[in-house]
Amino acid sequence: MAADDTYEVYALRYGHHERMARENFLGGDVHDGPMPLDYFVWAIVGAKRSFVVDTGFDENSGGKRKRQMLRPPGEGLRSIGLAPESVRDVIITHMDYDHCGHRDLFPDARYHIQDKEMQYCTGRCMTHPQIRGSFEAEDVAAMVHRIFAGRVEFHDGDAELAPGLSVHFIGGHTMGLQVVRVMTKRGVVVLASDAAHFYAHLEQQRAFPTVYNVADMLEGHRTVKRLASSPEHVIPGHDPLVLERYPAPRPELKGFAVRLDVEPREPKG
Repeated sequence: MAADDTYEVYALRYGHHERMARENFLGGDVHDGPMPLDYFVWAIVGAKRSFVVDTGFDENSGGKRKRQMLRPPGEGLRSIGLAPESVRDVIITHMDYDHCGHRDLFPDARYHIQDKEMQYCTGRCMTHPQIRGSFEAEDVAAMVHRIFAGRVEFHDGDAELAPGLSVHFIGGHTMGLQVVRVMTKRGVVVLASDAAHFYAHLEQQRAFPTVYNVADMLEGHRTVKRLASSPEHVIPGHDPLVLERYPAPRPELKGFAVRLDVEPREPKG
């Protein structure tokens, strides 16, 4: 394995939402209690090429859903030395409002998305209010404009984007959800995004209630584990435990950024 084929990987927390466990599992949860969501974007930094994974929600789309903005994604990226205007590749795992906002943050980037996700967010599924509630028409329109500007690369299933970095079709949560597989010095890390919102979804083999296809979501849990070096190398998309399990790159970034390419900290107790 060449050094150029390994990457540093960062989870950058930008938002937060208080909610109960019953809201995070299809069918509810008998052990109900506080189970908040954290919102992340991810940065993959290599010797020759860097990628941003997802772009977060903006103040408008987050505010109307009562989500708290803690630190805008652009600020989080700059805190680790990655200027948004210098980013050349953005991977969109799916088109939910909290994964594809900040429409003008990456003016020179090429966007990577699954064919099926654009079919999903521009097709008949969006005629159903219950489904389109997780989407913003302006975000979808912005992606269409990028397509016409030649700034979108479509993927039909799994694809290698660079040595040591690939995307993998999962589906489940949305029709075209993809995850990102990254080679790091500690092994293969999988950024699961909303293939698994929490570690508990993977551990209990249970589904999140916002779902396009339950069977695909549950099968996706198996797939992300198979893609990673171990189940401990799978990073869920919204779990506050990520900030507890991994170290901050610098002390002043504690609570906002962690390194995922290094070994997790020993659990307390």
